[in-house]
Amino acid sequence: MEDWDVIKHPHLTEKSMDMVDRENKLTLVVDDRSNKDEIQDAVEGLFDVSVDKVNTLNRGNDKKAYVKLAPEHDAMDVATRLGML
Repeated sequence: MEDWDVIKHPHLTEKSMDMVDRENKLTLVVDDRSNKDEIQDAVEGLFDVSVDKVNTLNRGNDKKAYVKLAPEHDAMDVATRLGML
């Protein structure tokens, strides 16, 4: 699966934007067939960052991924590239 096939789009809510700022986390809607390793590889490959941890949440037809970036990388920069800001 290609990187952009794994990541569908960012999840834009007030809470997700707060997590970008305070916790250095991105909230993404991902393909429901993808696993944590594929999500990590896709984020690292597309945005040239290091990922510390990936948590997923299945909700009906959607799957969300909460991606915590390594401290040396800024989630705000990635969010800007994704068009979240």
